[in-house]
Amino acid sequence: MPHPQAKIHRMFELVEPIATVTFSEVPNEAFLALGMRNYWDGYFAGRAAPLGMAPAEVVHAVFYNFADGEVARHIPWVWGKISPQEAIAVRERSSAAALRQRIGEHADSPALVRAADLATRAALSAPAEGRVLYAGLRALDVPEEPVARLWHAATLLREHRGDGHNAALLAHGIGGTESHVLMALSLGMRAEEFGRIHHLPKAQLAAVVDGLRGRGLVDAAGGFTSAGRETKQRIEALTDELAALAYDVLSVDELDELVAGLEPIAAAVRAADD
Repeated sequence: MPHPQAKIHRMFELVEPIATVTFSEVPNEAFLALGMRNYWDGYFAGRAAPLGMAPAEVVHAVFYNFADGEVARHIPWVWGKISPQEAIAVRERSSAAALRQRIGEHADSPALVRAADLATRAALSAPAEGRVLYAGLRALDVPEEPVARLWHAATLLREHRGDGHNAALLAHGIGGTESHVLMALSLGMRAEEFGRIHHLPKAQLAAVVDGLRGRGLVDAAGGFTSAGRETKQRIEALTDELAALAYDVLSVDELDELVAGLEPIAAAVRAADD
């Protein structure tokens, strides 16, 4: 029997802060120490490494939501400084260190070991068809150390959901930059204020917003229309539906146990980041 979608979305809320410690200062410093020029070199080296030495065009397609040319500023340049295999090792080691740093006493608790085991079962059980980044990650060895294993499982679950989210965007005709505009509006921000796209040339960003306005998704003032809000909600609902496949392997009680085990860990990460 499928798990309730509300619980699947709750798992997204819990997995996200655990997985995204990989984009924090400790991993950034580890990549800089190996010759990366800036944060984004390390980001692309670490996140794209499971794809091997894929060209920028492939990474751009898989990541989906970067503006044209952004990936090519870093791929393949980073592979002249570090191999994908080295990047995978650096990312795992530094992400586990960052997670351990944030969660304190939770790192050595039996509850974390149990959460890592349940999360790993779920993370390795999902179908990989059509999930390119998830498939690349799933081909990697699972860490034995519990904190590293929890981070790895959270990353698998995050990227499995992310691959599904890209499919949902594509099914609704929403491009990568357009998805950021919709995200900004859902957060109550104007597109030009949103961190992932505020750096784009004004004319380029205005053209994206104009395109959404022409489709009836954005109003004259640059905010959501009712159709735009409904489209965003449908995309999020479909994303959760596609993410649910990873949790079918867990019983109702096991998923409840996983949620309960992750809640204090995710809360500790958020508190440390705040």
